[in-house]
Amino acid sequence: MVNSTGAQGTKAGVAHEVFALSLAQTLAKELAAGRVELPGFPDVANQVQRILADENVTPLRVVRVIGAEPVLAGRIVQCANSVIFNPCSRQVIDLRTAIARVGLDFVRTLTISFAVNQLKSIASLRAIEPQLHALWLRSVTVSTLCFVIARRLSRSNADTALLAGLLHGVGALYILTRATEHPELLASPGLYREVEREWEASIAHALLESWRVSGEIVDAVDRLHRTERAAVGSVGLPEVLRASVVLDRAQRDSQDLAATMAKSPACVRLGLTPEVYATIAEESEVEIAALRGALGC
Repeated sequence: MVNSTGAQGTKAGVAHEVFALSLAQTLAKELAAGRVELPGFPDVANQVQRILADENVTPLRVVRVIGAEPVLAGRIVQCANSVIFNPCSRQVIDLRTAIARVGLDFVRTLTISFAVNQLKSIASLRAIEPQLHALWLRSVTVSTLCFVIARRLSRSNADTALLAGLLHGVGALYILTRATEHPELLASPGLYREVEREWEASIAHALLESWRVSGEIVDAVDRLHRTERAAVGSVGLPEVLRASVVLDRAQRDSQDLAATMAKSPACVRLGLTPEVYATIAEESEVEIAALRGALGC
């Protein structure tokens, strides 16, 4: 006779196999169709991803798509007038000028932020609301760290770094939203994390390539899922993203910050120490608050 603990373990194990197969089949279908999309993302978010993937897209087309969603349009105008993009206090009121001021990378960042916040209100996803919230907070924290570290310690474009930080968790987000159809797996955190480890990297890569995100960002996110090693050459986005993830994890897990930084080749290459980080955090306090507000945190 199988005891209840054994039966539960068997049931969870079956759920793991079923979910893994479901992910593989769904991803294969979406790749064949040339479009990998996050479940539950609002239409406007998918439309923005598609039009921004077109290198020849016109400003008017971007304005028309975003203008159809007043909340998103309003957020972009608000950001264009924030301290991040408007240090001289020259206010803009029209969407086209606002988009030109913040740039398309930031438009993409705000669109993803808007879409994820919309996910929280979908009835079918309420069971994972705590996990969604935690994942989003982590993504926003990494994103803002990327922005300030890129601006002060590297030659990487800060807006690109911001977007990379926000996108680094899209693989996990895809898996989480798909997992609502498999409650047995969600009830077994260990097996769920195993699925995440197996699939996050490949799904993130497929999503980012489907959205035609820059190769620089795809490469930086890909490297996160490999063992961190000392690199050569100039310090760039991969180091900025890795260091931001290391910092976020260290602070969430109450790790020794100095020891953690010293063990991270990315932090070492950036010259990131607890003292340097404290200075950056203090100098960037207003920027970080503005970014977190723009991203819905």
